[in-house]
Amino acid sequence: MKELKHLNKYFKKYWLKLLVGMIITVVAKIFQLVMPSYVQKSITTVENFIKGEITQELAKERLLEFILIIIGAALLSGFFTFLMRQTIIYVSRYIEYDLKNEIFDHYQFLSLSFYKKNRTGDLMNRISEDVSQVRMYTGPALMYGINTITLFACIIPIMFFTAPTLAAYTLIPLPILSVLIYQISKVIHKRSTVVQEYLSTLSTFTQEVFSGVSVIKAYAIEPQINEELKALALEGKQKSMDLAKVNAWFFPLMILLIGISNIFVIYIGGQQYIKGEIASVGVIAEFVLYVNMLTWPVAIVGWLTSIIQRAEASQKRINEFLKERPEIINEVDEDTPIKGKIEFKNVSYTYEDTNIEALKNISFTIEEGQTVAILGKTGSGKSTILDLIARLYDVDSGKILVDDTPIKKLNLTSLRKSIGAVPQDAFLFSDSIRNNIKFGNDKASDEDVIQVAKSAVVHNNIIEFNKQYDTVLGERGITLSGGQKQRISIARALLKDPEIYLFDDCLSAVDTETEETILNNLQKASKAKTTIIVSHRVSSAKNADKILVLDQGRLLQTGTHEKLNSVEGYYKELYLHQLSEKEN
Repeated sequence: MKELKHLNKYFKKYWLKLLVGMIITVVAKIFQLVMPSYVQKSITTVENFIKGEITQELAKERLLEFILIIIGAALLSGFFTFLMRQTIIYVSRYIEYDLKNEIFDHYQFLSLSFYKKNRTGDLMNRISEDVSQVRMYTGPALMYGINTITLFACIIPIMFFTAPTLAAYTLIPLPILSVLIYQISKVIHKRSTVVQEYLSTLSTFTQEVFSGVSVIKAYAIEPQINEELKALALEGKQKSMDLAKVNAWFFPLMILLIGISNIFVIYIGGQQYIKGEIASVGVIAEFVLYVNMLTWPVAIVGWLTSIIQRAEASQKRINEFLKERPEIINEVDEDTPIKGKIEFKNVSYTYEDTNIEALKNISFTIEEGQTVAILGKTGSGKSTILDLIARLYDVDSGKILVDDTPIKKLNLTSLRKSIGAVPQDAFLFSDSIRNNIKFGNDKASDEDVIQVAKSAVVHNNIIEFNKQYDTVLGERGITLSGGQKQRISIARALLKDPEIYLFDDCLSAVDTETEETILNNLQKASKAKTTIIVSHRVSSAKNADKILVLDQGRLLQTGTHEKLNSVEGYYKELYLHQLSEKEN
């Protein structure tokens, strides 16, 4: 259970509620134990009446008293059992809430490279299905475990005190049961781990299918995907059945062994009564009740074992991610105001997952308030520069300075709050258009939202929708065109009003006329702001204060549009090529 030690901090947090729950559990079981002894007394009273040792009136009086005590104890036991569930099960929900928050906070804390190595479905499964399995350990398993321990601790001494020989025979099957549980639990642990891991595989597959449903429909491969899901589901069913087959041994074995105990009670107890070693038949009845009271606790041992094994398998998977350390660490606690000067000094960077060298000894300076365009072929390292400025990755060699300060010496939150980034693949949330734009500044007014939408040339499209700015978008903005998603992302960045704008080929899905309008609006909105525009089009770059031309991670050319267009090179070739395309 070493993996479950991670939960000890939560048990300490809610120790008082758990202590109250444990006390209530013990009280509930004590009231439950009243019934067998008073059943024995009731039967003994009837025997004494039959033998003529007591009168009918006294027998009735005693029986009525005993029945009332049994009913009262049962009601009190039920009441305290209800309170027990209200405390311990509630604590398990609090722990579930805390654990989910811990995992989610850690997910957000981890670096971008972590998400490139792990699938979304697996991440979701660990924070949902795995946490649910762990909750069963912190709630039901704990509650029934205390129940079981309390009953064993109370009933077994009472049985030995009442009739030692009969108690010894009655409890013979229990050690056998313990050995069987130990052996079976080891198998359960292994198979539980396999099942939980396979659930992640299934979640990942379905998540990818739902995300890519438009592609699936476009290629008409629904039958193929369905067959793949069937194959996964069948394999998952087989793994679950392997686990279920082991679990299925528990209850039959327990019922068998409890049945044997009952036989011992009746047979051995009957012989002792005949020999006069037991004073009353009521003792046999009392023992039968004790054995049956132990039936559920003994049976629950198997269920508890299964829950604990599943919980440990799930917590182990959770701990694997919680032990992950982010590559990007905030080394400065105090806020560091950002103005906007950016300098790369001999920067090189290689992507760890692909081993592609994206940048090779790059050096350049962007002054505060300048607009700089970065051009180059696909894979030339343009987007990597933006990622490094936002410190989504750290450089392999060289230095990045912001306001003449090494980027690692800046507060990470301050740096990213000062940046308004628009990625090439615009991401929109399943929320209203208004809230998607206000994601950059949730305190902005509706007038501000409309103003930035106009600057991004998307206002006219929005007001054509039935609910206009209150239109709720599908997942990832699937209800919008590519150009509309890009322009809403631009509006979001403009509303944030940061010190640095990073536009990563964010006009690729709009026509040249709309692009020209947006660029003019961006020039006004980003005045005195450091702006970096990554593009494949010369039209997006020609009005920039400086243009950087990249090729295969190297800086080929630097200068203004006029300077670069006056010399032979990549920029001039690209400009003439795009100009001829426009004329045609």
